[in-house]
Amino acid sequence: MGRFVKATDALMAYLTKTGARETAAQVKCREETAKMPMAMMQIAPEQGAFLQVLAKLTNAKKYVEIGTFTGYSALSVALAMPPDGKLVCLDVSKEFTDKARLYWKDAGVDKKIDLRLGPGLEALDRMIANGEGPIDLAFIDADKPNYDGYYERVLKLLRPGGCVALDNMLWSGAVADPKETDEQTSALRALNAKIQTDGRVDMALATVGDGVMLAVKR
Repeated sequence: MGRFVKATDALMAYLTKTGARETAAQVKCREETAKMPMAMMQIAPEQGAFLQVLAKLTNAKKYVEIGTFTGYSALSVALAMPPDGKLVCLDVSKEFTDKARLYWKDAGVDKKIDLRLGPGLEALDRMIANGEGPIDLAFIDADKPNYDGYYERVLKLLRPGGCVALDNMLWSGAVADPKETDEQTSALRALNAKIQTDGRVDMALATVGDGVMLAVKR
């Protein structure tokens, strides 16, 4: 049963060329980030397009992401949201997010984005306590051991029908290998199993990028 295609260099180049409609600011963000030592943390352009479609499908006006890096995901979503859309971006790195701010400004979407630096769990707890929900869409792409904590808090903030997307849920295939028992792999494997049976959401684990889990709150 054919379910996956082989990820050749030629196919990856094809995806970059045809898998998304990028603005000049997105191309600049992606290409400059690709030269950085931590470039593997950046999502692929087709993942940015995937988030944009999710934003359109959910009519998102309120978006939260945990893990912003140099800003490509937030930039993609901000471009897809209406002028009154609001994004809250949570990250721990001033160094990386200072770069993100420049790309957001270049694209003219910086006024939509509220960047908050500090531990993500604490920031989400404050949002819940302050009644900052309901939100329409969320994206989790940060430290893997805390994914379950992020997921639980985001569910509290999401409106019914709202969607959370979690990145790296296939973890280069490691989640399917029982011999891989490191903390990150184990956390992702456990969360995949949890979401699959979570009656609070409808779910699908999609083979986009390194695996994107979608959970829509019931």
